[in-house]
Amino acid sequence: MIETIQRVWKGIHRKILVVPTVYIIHYSVSIGICLAQSPYQLRTGREIGLLGAGAVTLGASVALTNAIDPLTTAEIASLNRGDISSFDRNATFHWSTSADKWSDVALVGTIGAAGVVSLGLQPIRQDFKTVAVMYVETLLLANGIERTVKSVTQRTRPYVYNPLVPLDEKLDRTSRQSFFSGHATNAFATAVFTSEVFRHYFPHSKLKPVVWVGTLGLASATALFRYEAGLHYPTDLLAGAAFGSLVGWGIPKLHQIKKGSDLGKRLDVQPWSNGMANGIYMRLAVFSR
Repeated sequence: MIETIQRVWKGIHRKILVVPTVYIIHYSVSIGICLAQSPYQLRTGREIGLLGAGAVTLGASVALTNAIDPLTTAEIASLNRGDISSFDRNATFHWSTSADKWSDVALVGTIGAAGVVSLGLQPIRQDFKTVAVMYVETLLLANGIERTVKSVTQRTRPYVYNPLVPLDEKLDRTSRQSFFSGHATNAFATAVFTSEVFRHYFPHSKLKPVVWVGTLGLASATALFRYEAGLHYPTDLLAGAAFGSLVGWGIPKLHQIKKGSDLGKRLDVQPWSNGMANGIYMRLAVFSR
């Protein structure tokens, strides 16, 4: 009986040994989509360069401003409105301290609108560091270059030609810093910067025209009040608006992520394994607004 059982067991054992063992290795590809929160990218070298350029030009403008000699009484008496172009001449008849104050209010309102957009909307607020660095670069470059040009050209302000303006106002060093308008530069740089940032974060938003009209309206009011105050000629304001708009548009554009060129940076490919299966994991960062 024992011998019979042993023979049967040996037969079964042989059959088990000859049965091939099959190992199934499972490979799979998993694709994940990561929703990026920013259309912008900071780069250390570029930011150092931009901030440095802004700081250098701003420092140079301070030195140049301190070197400006105020107008003398004789120089003021010799000024003639007829020497001003017909396009700018009417500005010499303007003078208003209240308009001067209102230009400051309008400028602060433009900057305030930028703050509301940046802090009031979650996608931008979450990316506040990037937007803040870009805005600081915008202001540094805009003011550094504007003030340097102003100190080099030393254009006499319109109110100096107005006999109704007190002499002590005309004798101030700033009376020779008309071209081009710093208020207009800052207002339009901020307005365009704010509108461009909003457009890049919310490309399909129906509120884009509202942001553009609101910020540019405040910037235009700033320039208009500077004209009414007798502080700038129309050409000063147009130059400031154009230059400020260029900087306000250029900084966001420079930092905007290019979909094609930055694809490699946004595509992450790596192997994975859970002990029973192996595979490849790919993650592609895309933008969704």
